[in-house]
Amino acid sequence: MDSLHGQQVPDPYRWLEDVSSPEVQAWMEAQDQAARDYLSALPGRARIADRLRELFYVDSVSAPRKRGSRYFYTRRHADREKAVVYWRDGDAEAGEERALLDPNTMSEDGSTSLGVWVPTLDGSRVAYSLRENNADEATLYLLEVATGAVSATDVIPGARYATPQWVPDGSGYYYAYLPTDPDIPVDIRPGLTEIRYHALGTDPAADPVIHPALGDPQVFLRTAISRDGRWLFIYRQRGWNRTEITFRDLHATDPDVLGAWTPLAVGRDHSYSVIAWQDRFYIWADEEPRGCVYRADPLRPERDQWDPLVPERADATLDNFQIIGGHLVLTYLRNAASELEIRTLEGEPVRAVPLPGIGTCGGMTGNPEEDEAYFTYTSFDRPAEVYRTRISTGETDLWARVDVPIDPEPYQVEQVWYPSRDGTRISMFLVRRKDIPRDGSTPFLLYGYGGFNVSLTPSFAGSLYAWLERGGGYALPNLRGGGEYGEEWHRAGMQANKQNVFDDFLAAAEYLIAEGYTRPERLAIRGGSNGGLLVGAAMTQRPDLFRAVSCGVPLLDMLRYHLFGSGRTWIPEYGDPDVAEEFCTLAAYSPYHHVKKGTRYPALLMQSADHDDRVDPMHARKFVALVQSATMGEHPVLLRIEKHAGHGGADLVRAAVEQGADLYAFLCHELGANAQPVE
Repeated sequence: MDSLHGQQVPDPYRWLEDVSSPEVQAWMEAQDQAARDYLSALPGRARIADRLRELFYVDSVSAPRKRGSRYFYTRRHADREKAVVYWRDGDAEAGEERALLDPNTMSEDGSTSLGVWVPTLDGSRVAYSLRENNADEATLYLLEVATGAVSATDVIPGARYATPQWVPDGSGYYYAYLPTDPDIPVDIRPGLTEIRYHALGTDPAADPVIHPALGDPQVFLRTAISRDGRWLFIYRQRGWNRTEITFRDLHATDPDVLGAWTPLAVGRDHSYSVIAWQDRFYIWADEEPRGCVYRADPLRPERDQWDPLVPERADATLDNFQIIGGHLVLTYLRNAASELEIRTLEGEPVRAVPLPGIGTCGGMTGNPEEDEAYFTYTSFDRPAEVYRTRISTGETDLWARVDVPIDPEPYQVEQVWYPSRDGTRISMFLVRRKDIPRDGSTPFLLYGYGGFNVSLTPSFAGSLYAWLERGGGYALPNLRGGGEYGEEWHRAGMQANKQNVFDDFLAAAEYLIAEGYTRPERLAIRGGSNGGLLVGAAMTQRPDLFRAVSCGVPLLDMLRYHLFGSGRTWIPEYGDPDVAEEFCTLAAYSPYHHVKKGTRYPALLMQSADHDDRVDPMHARKFVALVQSATMGEHPVLLRIEKHAGHGGADLVRAAVEQGADLYAFLCHELGANAQPVE
């Protein structure tokens, strides 16, 4: 029993926090084996796994990035577990395709994963990171594109947060370095991130520190460099709603100027990002909550000298901006679906880029001085398509598409709006068969996230069709805490407002029931990471509303979350348990602390990972143990632990097949859905 801020807080499964303990290891092994035995015996599971193999093992290609005369892209193959990075010279289609990085060959068991990969501006070299067990920890390497030779000298550990920023001639890069000393406490380690510069061929241990560590684990430190190599930027990001930017002129000859950091956006409670082009700074900001763009002269960077270029739109959120082909490329979200717009560098509208329908486009790939650009489009009923366009003319054609063995014709996608507990209108996408009556008989899966300014938009997932084909329906609400409707929407679901997210989610379930889409015994909820917190809170606040819960790599003990993994970096989003007022907010909803003895809880499938170094798996272990001891009734409470997997999973198609087969067999069994496809 802990005494926290004058309250007595029980923690009966504190012992499960120590993963090094033989007792905990034995408990984990027994739990995982019991879960796998149960799930493997479910009716229809083998058939579901077969269908998932058809849906997952497909050929696909990403939008290319052009560097110099070379095009770089990833390609998935129907007969391989991981995507391969390829390059072509001279033409994105006609040039000879050559493999550059193939993670399928990097480890016998597939446990080595490819992280970031960043080509030089001329495309001659690539800096890339590798991660063991798909964890966040990473090591940087250097590869010569033409020969495929990997440098034995340019190997840099501590690259967890590193995305190399190349200088124009490719002789070196700036990067974020995180000390790797195992004696550093895990909760304070993120605050030791520093910005370094690595000159190729030199000893990384001697890399000079360009910006020292801040000593604050709640602030992310990262860097960026302008395309001409003149301007070096430092970002200090506190949470997901405040960013400060300073910059340095690397072309300065005065030593005092060269060594100084000049404020660009400092001391303001907003987020910013900047692109330097032709000696001007183009700045995205959420000073207007749904996003706007300013332009600044780096010689007069004070905030009152910025020129407004793109004002806030009342009907859409500015989600992303780029400079391609000498124009601004703006990506908006309107009612949680993408729109693309081209403007001049003076902010004057040129054209909207037509998209195939209501779906998602993550922006364009292209270079500021080149006319050619690419973008990807997807929706619930449309696998990813890559389009090539010309900024100057708007000429657009299909460059690549994914051929997935599905028939979208029997299904419909609709967007509905419903009131939350406080009357706020929430949008929600629904996907289901056209011929299913609204009589409450449809098994429905309700998915949510609601946090960190993350937007949930229409996108294709092959696994969803294994569910739809069995008569299931799918619901995706745009909860507060996300970024779909701007920064005010995000702030309405963070810190002291976090309960709004849970209320929005519970209201979505009540809407589906009231409108005849489903009923409680045929309704399941699913979420992962912050979404795992969401479904944990929903399950403990309204256990009567759901029949089954799928909870993945979650946060659930919100009174100790800051002591594990990357927890302290999330204090700006959730609040600090060490502060009395914020402790009270967290204690009011912390799922682990609201499990009640003798409650009939829904069936629970907890999905964890053995190498998750972002959200510590102690959350999953403690919650499962407590629910198992508290629940009344026959509903299973299962803990499935993915081997050689980090927060994002195991990075293997075969692992995704097995995990998906377990999930959908579990849902079919618990909700009374058809284990066989509906004809």
